[in-house]
Amino acid sequence: MTTASTSPALSTAQDASTLPYRVAALYRFTPFENPADIRKSLLQTCTEQGVKGILLLAKEGINGTIAGTDAGIEAVVAYIRTLPGCAAIEVKFSRAPSMPFLRMKVRLKKEIVTMGVADMDPNRTVGTYVAPAEWNALLEDPDTILIDTRNDYEVAVGTFRGATDPRTKTFREFPDWFRKNRDSFTQNGRKPRLAMFCTGGIRCEKATAFVKTEGFEEVYHLQGGILKYLETIPEQESLWEGECFVFDQRVTVGHGLKPGEMELCHACRAPLSPQDKTSALYEAGVSCPACHGQWDAKRRARHAEREHQARLASARGDAHLGANMAEERARKRQKQEEIIRRQNATRETPVPPVTPETA
Repeated sequence: MTTASTSPALSTAQDASTLPYRVAALYRFTPFENPADIRKSLLQTCTEQGVKGILLLAKEGINGTIAGTDAGIEAVVAYIRTLPGCAAIEVKFSRAPSMPFLRMKVRLKKEIVTMGVADMDPNRTVGTYVAPAEWNALLEDPDTILIDTRNDYEVAVGTFRGATDPRTKTFREFPDWFRKNRDSFTQNGRKPRLAMFCTGGIRCEKATAFVKTEGFEEVYHLQGGILKYLETIPEQESLWEGECFVFDQRVTVGHGLKPGEMELCHACRAPLSPQDKTSALYEAGVSCPACHGQWDAKRRARHAEREHQARLASARGDAHLGANMAEERARKRQKQEEIIRRQNATRETPVPPVTPETA
């Protein structure tokens, strides 16, 4: 996950559809015989289209979030639909006021969402999908036990009313948490109705598959995840409270998928609310209420210097933290060469051109 930059939240009057960058969140469980063969051409397609983000490839499928222009995203999604089993891949679109990723990565993984349970195939066993339009009715039924399958820092930003928080640090912890608490879900000797949800739907594919292998039959999950719910359900009808954490520089989104008010602490990457930033424990780029006291003097000094360099880069209009460094160096060389060309026009002895070694 990349470190977020500060960007103003949208006003309630501003329409998210007018924002310049298109964001696509997608996943598909489908067998890829050799993901490494797909990686090179997928990365090349994204790069050619100016698309940035992160895509994960594994033998079980593809998962990730990307951003770019409308034309760029359409081209990449069209290419992904040509991959084996991906013709009908579901994509959730939203908008961003600025590019929410620093670079483009296509990574090879053992799992596209890491649960750590062997032979867990959502194409073979999975819970019942519930469309956002029917989700509220399921939640308002007193016999439904609602479980948030996301990690603790995501839940802290926002969740559905009445949801159980497993307080997990990673998704790998979910199976152990469920096994330890499964007896508490039993009602009068009867296994209850379980409803689960996550950001885009992918974690619930595995979570519901796992729970069904544990002997629970009546298992449901929110189709399209929180993002689809926030996109389609009017705020006045919504049972969602707070904002939804997303893994890009927007940090959070709200109803209508408008960018939220949260930022990331550059020291520990915990989400920061406007109230957190007023705390005496908050120091931009150095610490926040969540991590204050964790860092020794040496680490705090390093954080402070990183924040200082980031601010200098921002004032120059440059990227920081490694974003497109090759492109950035090329841009600087081109700028220096232009200066030298102008100087040579008035000099008797020309200055040699800039090379990568001297730039």
